[in-house]
Amino acid sequence: MSSPLRLAVFFSAATLLGCAPQEPEAPPTQRVTVFTGGPIYTGVDEAPSAQAVAVAKGAILAVGSRELVIAGAGDNPQIIDLKGAALYPGFTDSHAHMLGIGMRELTLNLEDVGSIAELVSIVAANVQHAGENETVTGRGWIETGWPEERMPTRDDLDPVSGATPVVLIRADGHAMVVNSAALEAAGIDANTPDPAGGRIERDATGRATGILVDSAMGLLGTLIAEPTQERKRAAYEKASAVYTGYGWSGLHNMSVDPINLDMMETLSEDGTVALRVYNSIDKSGLDDLAASGARRNDNGRVITRAMKLYVDGALGSRGASLSEPYADRPDTSGLLLMDEDEATALFDKAIGAGVQVATHAIGDRGNKLVLDWYEDAFARHPDADDMRWRVEHAQILHLEDIPRFADLGVIASMQPSHAIGDLFFAPDRLGPDRLDGAYAWRALIDAGVVIAAGSDAPVERGDPLIEFYAAVARRGLDGTQTDDWRPAQAVTRAEALKMFTLWPAYASFQEHELGTIEPGKRADFTVFSKDIMSIPEEEILTAKPVMTVIDGEIVFRDKS
Repeated sequence: MSSPLRLAVFFSAATLLGCAPQEPEAPPTQRVTVFTGGPIYTGVDEAPSAQAVAVAKGAILAVGSRELVIAGAGDNPQIIDLKGAALYPGFTDSHAHMLGIGMRELTLNLEDVGSIAELVSIVAANVQHAGENETVTGRGWIETGWPEERMPTRDDLDPVSGATPVVLIRADGHAMVVNSAALEAAGIDANTPDPAGGRIERDATGRATGILVDSAMGLLGTLIAEPTQERKRAAYEKASAVYTGYGWSGLHNMSVDPINLDMMETLSEDGTVALRVYNSIDKSGLDDLAASGARRNDNGRVITRAMKLYVDGALGSRGASLSEPYADRPDTSGLLLMDEDEATALFDKAIGAGVQVATHAIGDRGNKLVLDWYEDAFARHPDADDMRWRVEHAQILHLEDIPRFADLGVIASMQPSHAIGDLFFAPDRLGPDRLDGAYAWRALIDAGVVIAAGSDAPVERGDPLIEFYAAVARRGLDGTQTDDWRPAQAVTRAEALKMFTLWPAYASFQEHELGTIEPGKRADFTVFSKDIMSIPEEEILTAKPVMTVIDGEIVFRDKS
């Protein structure tokens, strides 16, 4: 059925509700919407294989030629003219933090800061407006490319911050820099021991520098207030608007605090949040999720059936667990945030309750341990089937571990933009040999592994066009690429499309509803101004989101 002139096929109301297809019959009396006027990629074929798509009741009714689809759409169908823009199955970000995306927009956003000097000037301006007993907080800085060629310290912040505590989280969320006032308020001094799974960076005299890594950030907990309910609602609403405005129709939401689930479901049902969301809760919610089973809200757009865990930290802050020491810091091999006993208990409970497990692992030791522990858990439960457990990030791998993902049926949840950012410093962290298994998309796909791609926003920008470009070009946004970047690990455009459409659907047990444009599936579409499957690589970043459609509803439309 690859011909653009194939007959349009309509399905019954039972199909629209997710049941098995029945014999074709006349379309429902409800007015049908037809999208046409540009290339349509169904995700079933690599080339644009349709001229029109008909939609009603949130589901796809027909895919085929413009003439036949419109003719079969009943009286007076609504025609949505794409005006040459390209339509794809709805793009899904398979790893992001929804609350963090919204809070980034509502608080001090440091993602474009280009130097320590600029960071200090921003802190100085914000301290002037801080109230008594208020902490200045922000997120998004990353020292890669800064002229100072180092992380900021308390000594940079102190001259402009005085007695006002300052807490600035690095882009990866695995490190922060704080000033002396914050350290004093938290009771951190030269005698404070490193907490398990964390590190207080110190200078040659043992004095804390102000950099706290992974669980050491928890020592500042009293200074970072939990957002109010009103603030959370505003953040979720903002995140949905930003993400649908980028062209995402769905998001796999990581490390969700279970206390926010009711709010998210309600915001979706009342229309405040349009985005389709698949939640992975943090481990504190496992007992409740095990007792209740998978949650799906009334409109079906918010599903919760997974748990997110952490085995290590991030590469940039040297918290990723490596089998050998860091090439640029031989005194450390990173951090482990979970041990085997804890993993065993959590995995066994998850398997018994049908809860999907998604474990953050970045370093080669961290990934090996997770695969080992998954394999042991599967062996303990030989009757468990179709679990689709995931490794989140899977950034640095031992070459011998790559085929194990497919052997174990484990999904690699990876973020292409991490590579084009990290590869500016990864050679220094890893040395040349370990780069062979770094961000190894091509090797994983060739081994038969499903890669569910995402962005890890707010760690990264969260733009699907950046992520798609990174996957197929494996170049910096400025075109940078060296042999250290292992160019051969790039993927084809057809593979990249699956990484953001069909494979995220599979990774969330929704491949029968989402991921391709076929009759009976939900009508989730992403429309870009240019055909990113055929234009030159460097032009991908010049495309713009034109329209985002979820359940047949246009939730974003470019007004320009």
